[in-house]
Amino acid sequence: MSSFPSWGRNSNWMFEMDLRPFLEEDIGAGDITTDIFTPDVPGTACIICEEEAVVAGLEEAAEIFRLLGVSSEMLAADGERVSKDTKVMVIKGPLRGILTGERTALNFLMKMSGIATETNSIVKKVREKDPHLMIAGTRKTTPGFRPFEKKAISLGGGWPHRSGLYDMILVKDNHILACGGMANALDRFRDVPEGMKVEIEVENMEEGILAAESGADIILADHMSPSDIKKLREKARAVNGNVLIEASGNITKENAVDYAGCADIVSLGSLTHSSKAVHFSLDLTG
Repeated sequence: MSSFPSWGRNSNWMFEMDLRPFLEEDIGAGDITTDIFTPDVPGTACIICEEEAVVAGLEEAAEIFRLLGVSSEMLAADGERVSKDTKVMVIKGPLRGILTGERTALNFLMKMSGIATETNSIVKKVREKDPHLMIAGTRKTTPGFRPFEKKAISLGGGWPHRSGLYDMILVKDNHILACGGMANALDRFRDVPEGMKVEIEVENMEEGILAAESGADIILADHMSPSDIKKLREKARAVNGNVLIEASGNITKENAVDYAGCADIVSLGSLTHSSKAVHFSLDLTG
């Protein structure tokens, strides 16, 4: 597998999203502190990345400032690895706008860069052993912030996986139970709309082979050992040469490399729910 699947992701990561609600959440009826203590004059500031990281969220930070009448110049690019204490953006405009937008813009940068950096560290580690293994995200995301978390995974070199419930079918254990078992679930494949990709969770070799025979695009091997997943991939590919095998369940950044040469995809919910934020600061320079 030399490239990520083109399905299960949206190339327009911004989804035409209006970032004003993120500002409105913080500003409310008004920035009381800035209105009282900050003169209505032009100002200049720079944003600094305080640690080595893969930067993500510069586009969003620039948009936040634009909404406040502040212009920006990017000194780095989203997806670029920078060293500690690197200036990544210069902003100019109303001083009040700079200070009002500061925290919202930095929050985007901190959260997204943390995800991109964590993703990239895992990708680099597994690619040393398996250049084709994909590191994927999940739907364990922050409500309202998913597009940006998925974008950060992509900027870190990972596969964002499906955007939501609407763009790809993922039949999990509870779906299988609800429809009366694996046989009934596989029988429902006939009802899948043409062109819609299907992934199904399996718990053992027998279920995996049945899923491959039924035409699944991805088989989700849940809580299976790397050796068992490797055997499953070999047998599943014998009946369905295009099927991909995804490893999931209790996978961490430490043991993800164990699936190199065994699975096609390794998914980690921790990319979005547990990645450590990267520290950024905004300093006034004029």
